[in-house]
Amino acid sequence: MTISSLALGPASPALGRRCQCGSGGGRTWRPLGASSLCMSHGLEWHRRVAARVVAPAASLSAVEEIDQGDAVDRIASLSQVASVLGTQWGDEGKGKLVDVLARNFDVVARCQGGANAGHTIYNAEGKKFALHLVPSGILNEETLCVIGNGVVVHLPGLFQEIDGLESNGISCKGRILVSDRAHLLFDFHQVVDGLREAELANSFIGTTKRGIGPCYSSKVIRNGVRVCDLKHMDTFAQKLDTLLRDAASRFEGFKYSVDMLNKEVERYKRFAERLEPFIADTIHVINESILQKKKILVEGGQATMLDIDFGTYPFVTSSNPSAGGICTGLGIAPRCLGDIIGVVKAYTTRVGSGPFPTEILGKDGDLLRVTGMEFGTTTGRPRRCGWLDIVALKYCCQLNGFSSLNLTKLDVLSELSEIKLGVSYMQNDGEKVSSLPADLRLLEQIQVEYEVLPGWQSDISSIRNYNDLPESARRYVERIEELVGVPIHYIGVGPGRDAIIFK
Repeated sequence: MTISSLALGPASPALGRRCQCGSGGGRTWRPLGASSLCMSHGLEWHRRVAARVVAPAASLSAVEEIDQGDAVDRIASLSQVASVLGTQWGDEGKGKLVDVLARNFDVVARCQGGANAGHTIYNAEGKKFALHLVPSGILNEETLCVIGNGVVVHLPGLFQEIDGLESNGISCKGRILVSDRAHLLFDFHQVVDGLREAELANSFIGTTKRGIGPCYSSKVIRNGVRVCDLKHMDTFAQKLDTLLRDAASRFEGFKYSVDMLNKEVERYKRFAERLEPFIADTIHVINESILQKKKILVEGGQATMLDIDFGTYPFVTSSNPSAGGICTGLGIAPRCLGDIIGVVKAYTTRVGSGPFPTEILGKDGDLLRVTGMEFGTTTGRPRRCGWLDIVALKYCCQLNGFSSLNLTKLDVLSELSEIKLGVSYMQNDGEKVSSLPADLRLLEQIQVEYEVLPGWQSDISSIRNYNDLPESARRYVERIEELVGVPIHYIGVGPGRDAIIFK
């Protein structure tokens, strides 16, 4: 890969954001900031925004050590329906931001994916929780957590998470709703996932083997079993029999018997009884919440570079972790969407196979992995590490229309004397590649052009005010903003709940 140091360019022009007033002025744009005006509503919008900005957050215990004025401004001024999505290949730290923001929202909802998501969060005492299906808002007692229709649900895993939370004093009763339209992920889906990976041999995808792909496959070929089917156990056995026979006919290593079916049916009769209080028409719940002016925070799983349509296919997940998945996975109309926050690490990681243009190989990559504790929450696998890929990040910003970014793990770079940003792609003949190519053969041969910025080589983990960051750290943050054209409003400087800077 070619490495060069480029001159820093001028800052991007001021950005705008669509008015969220819900009027016919939906195509009106306004500058970002608390004093913004909606061109349709003038001073009325100004007053409403100002009122939201100065209103105190429901609870700021998680950010006690942060500049509280900045925290209240950033959190309270978010739109009624806001979303947090990943911008890379997952593991960016979405759960932490959701946990911090959730105390100012009534509902936190998952819209896609399954237990392949691994969101690590910490409570006020510093205790660590690794969540896979339960939304990260669960630590906030007043928050309702919704698992939407776009999620595939492994009930044994869900109950294990709930039991773990309850055993640590976190009440889940009446606080978790599961969509009656969500598809059930069975143990056999996980078996099939492993058989499929083995079948691919050296071309394996590198999945979590949590059965996500096979479950979505069942959904798409229309023989899947949904949560609402648990209410009709008289036909449940027949539907499950169809699924199991299909798997046995496809994979020689999958052994199916009537005894297996009977045991699974009896097991799911017990599951159905336990799940019954959690089942709801979440599309109705979400849309009624919107009408009642309740605030909804959407928590994405995985990330855009793993999107089944927009990611590095076929080395992707089986759902849409991009903005479109919010609408299809929760039943929210596009016009209701407001702020969409993209979460991006200060460097890049990915788990599993697939192209990775800015990957750092050898001891330097190992150093970043150890410093950043880059091992998967879901699988424990070591993550591949590399420099921040600006080309891929711009691509994700274009697809999702992010209103702001959360730059995480800035503290991990603190020991480096210089830091690189992958700012452009070139083919071997020197021809520039303007965007992320769909052709993986081309992507694997890409030469990356880098900007080299000075490191700050000092501990920033205790800093809570942006202006207190070393000049080189601020320069790094602001250069990313200039290159992608989206403001960075949140900066992570450590794993703890309070280790966040509001910019």
